[in-house]
Amino acid sequence: MFLVTFLSSCGKAPEPLYQEQILALGALIDITIWGVAPDAAQQAADQIAEDFNHIHTTWHAWKPSPLTRLNAHLNDTVAYTPEAELLPLLAQAKQLSLNSGNLFNPAIGKLVAAWGFQGDEPKGPPPDAKTVAALVAAQPSMEQVHLAGNSVQSSNPAVQLDLGAIGQGYAVDVAIAHLRKLGIHNAIVNASGDIRVIGKRGTRPWRIGIRDPRGPGIIASIELQGDESIVTSGTYERYFDYQGKRYHHIIDPRSGYPARGTVSVTVVHNNATTADAASTALLVAGPAQWQRVARAMGIKQVMLIDEQEIVHIDPLLAKRIHFETKTQPRMKISAPL
Repeated sequence: MFLVTFLSSCGKAPEPLYQEQILALGALIDITIWGVAPDAAQQAADQIAEDFNHIHTTWHAWKPSPLTRLNAHLNDTVAYTPEAELLPLLAQAKQLSLNSGNLFNPAIGKLVAAWGFQGDEPKGPPPDAKTVAALVAAQPSMEQVHLAGNSVQSSNPAVQLDLGAIGQGYAVDVAIAHLRKLGIHNAIVNASGDIRVIGKRGTRPWRIGIRDPRGPGIIASIELQGDESIVTSGTYERYFDYQGKRYHHIIDPRSGYPARGTVSVTVVHNNATTADAASTALLVAGPAQWQRVARAMGIKQVMLIDEQEIVHIDPLLAKRIHFETKTQPRMKISAPL
């Protein structure tokens, strides 16, 4: 996921703007704070870095972590009690999965691992068809993850949790909550394209650029203010090439193969966790089903770009977005969501 924040001062006097970049969650995290003394902004950025690194070690899906321990005990005859901090996101992930009709499905960790995407550098080859078919036939889903009090258990041995499609959005929401506790009310946190803004940049909104899925540069920009999140999922983010064919990391739980028909989805919402899950679900849903899934998930603003480079967009977002390309893309404006 990748978006760009525009912060040019256009030759004017320096603004009370603080920017910091940290490495966490396997990505570069950009923190931008407006209107706060540099020392206070630096202290806030340091605390956010601690938040992100803690979340990274807690939710890691393949290196030893509380999540891998939970996966190892999911099918125990006695329900497992994981670290308490895992439970709120698990409950949220389950509800979002159900709302999406399981198109956002954190229970398919074994499929993700079979494709080689539970690793730092996916290389291929793709898994054999029998392996994929068996994992799909087992129908792992969040419906089979039972949460009772502080305990977690699954009735399906094929279930393995991988929260990579929601973890960055969750971390951004945690960071914004932390900034507010510190008295900071004008800021951006950008976790490799999972963005949430609060307040404004002085008297102006924050201006965000959306990556062009066809290559470097941006396809569009949008102004955000108040409290809004914008998240983009794309097939260009993690992939490997094998024997002349490209395989990306967003797996369709229905087929067990990388989703087809869409190259990127951008979602605007007031919560980055929800937007993160929805962008994945809508990319899997594709051009034919995205409106139905968006409504089911309570999403009102979506831009989907299909493999023919047609932009599918709802009328609310269409009024807000500004395309930065030389020529206007082909567009299909949906009914209101």
